[in-house]
Amino acid sequence: QVHVAESGGGSVQAGGSLRLSCEVSEWTRDPTCTGWFRQYPNKGREGIATISGTGWQTRYSDDVNGRFTLTRDNVNAKHTVYLQMDSLKPEDSAIYYCARAGGNYCSGFGERQFRWWGQGTQVTVST
Repeated sequence: QVHVAESGGGSVQAGGSLRLSCEVSEWTRDPTCTGWFRQYPNKGREGIATISGTGWQTRYSDDVNGRFTLTRDNVNAKHTVYLQMDSLKPEDSAIYYCARAGGNYCSGFGERQFRWWGQGTQVTVST
């Protein structure tokens, strides 16, 4: 059973930056597609960014494109994925989730492809 864990959430003022990390708890043979989602209170999750297992392909939602950047480190056994969030806005305040798929390629932001989910980390952006 693969466990996924996010870290790096916290509070920041508008215009500031945060970097979230996503790790798997056990070694997996191949790095896989990783997605980041966020959820506002009383609303469903929305996909904001994905990165393929190789790291060669990334995709961003319109809301975060140009402000958020995904990278990944496949050298370490936990295949860490980083979500760099810059120029943060109060509307970015949400719980952020990392999810891992079973294969290399990501198919948009569809949640069904993601097999393992983290518990979420809170991001709060104040004015």
